[in-house]
Amino acid sequence: MSEFHFKQFSIQQDRCAMKIGTDGVLLGAWTPIKNNPFSILDIGAGTGIIALMLAQRSNAEQIDALEIDEEAYEQSVDNFENSPWSDRLFCFHAGLDEFVEEPEDEYDLIVSNPPFYTDDYKSENEQRDLARFADAMPFEDLIEAAALLLSENGVFSVIIPFKEEENFLALAAAYELYPLKITHVKGTPTTEIKRSLLAFSRKETIDFTVDELIIETSRHIYTPEYIGLTKAFYQKM
Repeated sequence: MSEFHFKQFSIQQDRCAMKIGTDGVLLGAWTPIKNNPFSILDIGAGTGIIALMLAQRSNAEQIDALEIDEEAYEQSVDNFENSPWSDRLFCFHAGLDEFVEEPEDEYDLIVSNPPFYTDDYKSENEQRDLARFADAMPFEDLIEAAALLLSENGVFSVIIPFKEEENFLALAAAYELYPLKITHVKGTPTTEIKRSLLAFSRKETIDFTVDELIIETSRHIYTPEYIGLTKAFYQKM
């Protein structure tokens, strides 16, 4: 499907290697915005879905996105321009390394749905591989950039495979970024934990929340928690 319609915006995705998936929607809907961010940065924008969801959810006046792949970058720009929040959204065509060389701004919220198929085989499609593989943007580079660009009371939010959680938390702690909230995501009640939604801040929280989100009880029968999280976006929720 080249076009995906949400309640308040639509996304074209025919030029993007990574299509809209549950991970991006989860991150866009789950990311804490209690700090009322003025400025947001989405690292690895893809279609622009997460930045658009955060534009809908927040009053942030500056929402920047970063995308290295030219096709995805152009698509993201189109999706931003065709949205109700085009005046607040801007996409940079750059890699993370060049973006952090001369940082001009600090951000109150940094989000990323990073590429993470580290142990998968590579396909014949180089564009898709770039979008999917951690060697395009290692976790440490991402965490280091977040530590550099995050404002004093800012929040850094990611979705990663559950099996990478321990490693990611240790790397973040080395850069003095501490968990604020963790949600473990399961497809159904009986499947294993597949994803970790992690939010960090510069302040160490002793009794931060760790909870679980189950997406569906059976095929296309969504849990009340998942519906509650996504109903502002999905047309059929």
